[in-house]
Amino acid sequence: MPEVKSDSDGEIDHETKSHNKVTKELLEIRNRRTGDVKQNFLVQKENFVLAGGIVYTVLYVLLIFGMTSGTFGNSTSIDHSASKTFLDIGGECEEITDEPWILIFPNDDARKFSMYGYNLPSGYALGEYTIEHHDDAGDVLESWKNSSTKFINPEGETDAGRMYYSAPFGELEEGHYSLNYTISVYNQTNLSGAQTVEGGEEIYKKVEFELDISKQTFAFLPFVDSEKKHQVRLTDTGARSCWGIQDLGNWGYVLIGAELGGGRETAMLAGGAAGIPAWWMAFSSLSLSAITLLIIYPLMYKVYHQDSDDILSRLHIARLVEDSINKTAKRLNIEIDWELYKLEPRDLSIDIMVPYKNTESTLSDSKDVRAEVLREVLEEFAIFHVFKPVQLTVRTIGINQGIDFESGVGIGTSNEVEEDEEQNYSDFFSELHTLSRVEEEVRESLELFFARRNNLKMEAAVVTSDDRIIFVSVIYRPTQRFAFFRFKKTRDEVQTELHHFISKRNADLLGSQELIVKGRNQVSTLSERSGAGRVERDLKNDERIVAVAKQDGFGGKMLQTKLLGDTLSTVEYMANEKREMINKWGFWGLIVFVWIPFMASGVLVGAMLGLLSRMNFMRVLTATAIGGSIASITWAYTAEGIVKFMHQYKLEAVIPLIIIVFVGAAFLHIRSTKMRRQTELFEDTLLDNFHANIQAKYGSE
Repeated sequence: MPEVKSDSDGEIDHETKSHNKVTKELLEIRNRRTGDVKQNFLVQKENFVLAGGIVYTVLYVLLIFGMTSGTFGNSTSIDHSASKTFLDIGGECEEITDEPWILIFPNDDARKFSMYGYNLPSGYALGEYTIEHHDDAGDVLESWKNSSTKFINPEGETDAGRMYYSAPFGELEEGHYSLNYTISVYNQTNLSGAQTVEGGEEIYKKVEFELDISKQTFAFLPFVDSEKKHQVRLTDTGARSCWGIQDLGNWGYVLIGAELGGGRETAMLAGGAAGIPAWWMAFSSLSLSAITLLIIYPLMYKVYHQDSDDILSRLHIARLVEDSINKTAKRLNIEIDWELYKLEPRDLSIDIMVPYKNTESTLSDSKDVRAEVLREVLEEFAIFHVFKPVQLTVRTIGINQGIDFESGVGIGTSNEVEEDEEQNYSDFFSELHTLSRVEEEVRESLELFFARRNNLKMEAAVVTSDDRIIFVSVIYRPTQRFAFFRFKKTRDEVQTELHHFISKRNADLLGSQELIVKGRNQVSTLSERSGAGRVERDLKNDERIVAVAKQDGFGGKMLQTKLLGDTLSTVEYMANEKREMINKWGFWGLIVFVWIPFMASGVLVGAMLGLLSRMNFMRVLTATAIGGSIASITWAYTAEGIVKFMHQYKLEAVIPLIIIVFVGAAFLHIRSTKMRRQTELFEDTLLDNFHANIQAKYGSE
């Protein structure tokens, strides 16, 4: 009859089967991940989109650079052509050519209108202005007239072909006015007998304005100027002057900087207040969205996307981490206390807590153990495409936890003391003398090794020995400048060279003793020793870090830079907060999310939302492109209306205030999001429980 297994045996058998199943699945995924299948760069859709994004970025940068540098000149023909189409809702602009033209704008601080004449021919220019005060019916109540002459020499002056004149309004009363300005160029100063030169016929420009006079808001304070404030609001300036190519290029930089710093709304209000054409604001915003979407989204897709069959479950991750820790424990000769071991996959990170005991063969301190365990885990995660941050805590427990592998205290001793009542003390002192001589020779070898190398300096070293081993622990530092980037030798390579040098020079003294050499680069970091692609530290505790597996290729290295790494981690956190909404409303919900001007609702967060919700690549690209385009166009063509509305109700001073509020709100939102993420990422609940369990089992240190 078959043997009947007990319940406990049944549980063990079930666990064994489950263990084998998980191991088999991991092996299948590993084989797929490490296969030699190579695809052409443009076969995968994300690579095609990325290539298109790079091409567009290069073309856009060349366009802006060419415009600002004057390569394309400063013609106004582009803006003039656009103003005659549906792209410009403000009507046809006044094209600025090589013909003479006039520019008028108010300067409230100086209490005057600045009036410029451009492209004037050589001769004596006569500028005349008339200010007329109108009543509510439009009739002229009174008027003031003034004139000025200036010699114009287009070829010899620094301001060639220009004439400047000003019209003060500081003495005027509140009311509605019109300013009429004319310029004529004559052949001599005696205007009674002068004639206009060719091209110097009278040119004319008129603006209408309202003058408001008010007290300073805090004029009652002793340190605030009590002088009244004169503010001009232009009501009718005629057709706007067309913008030149170079001026549009310069504002392209401003709009991009404003959108990056304070969002799409800030850029549009700033451009609208300056009178930038709506079509150019829309183009700048759309270009920035396109660059973000076509470059960063494909890179994010490569990092975060996984086929359904390749996604690791909690059981897979647990098995992978345990196997990695077992490998490291065997290599470093440490014993893991699996009863106290903890692993917790969270939304933001994978937390691993490893308690271990030193053995007689252990020659690594907790820092090295931590680095080696982290290296093993991250290498496995890189294979399985797991790029979630890993938070690893390693703690020494048991009776050997006090061993210091840098000072040598506790090394080479045994817990078992053999009692020999008839011990030969002469042999004991002879052996002690031999060990002391060996240690001195090894120290001399250490000093000679570093003396012969001008790129390395020994900072500290400890040599200890017993009848079984000679243990050498050395801390060194590269002497070259920018060693963190330029010094290429790894710690293992330096250790191997040092071991070979000491063994060869002291071959007659070592005998049967085993030489163990451990080195540490003083300028190396945990990131370098563990092979992490990126690390993030706790702001409150520098010892607490999370590490992300290293990604290969240009895209992986780009996303793991400090700037993009921090940005994407914050974007991922914000996307997780809005994930339920997108899961509910899908494609159309993603369009609306990107379109509506909420904080952090741009194309980048939208793309991350689509990734986390496992939407199809092209559906995410389409939804975010539609939402981003609608948002850019909506804001570009309403900004001018918003500015006009504020002018109508005398709210001009509110525009810069709103821009400041938008920038400040965006900054505070990102800052608070980072702080919330950091607080949640480095929460101490699991860690406190871990240390409490160790203390309960082994007592206080």
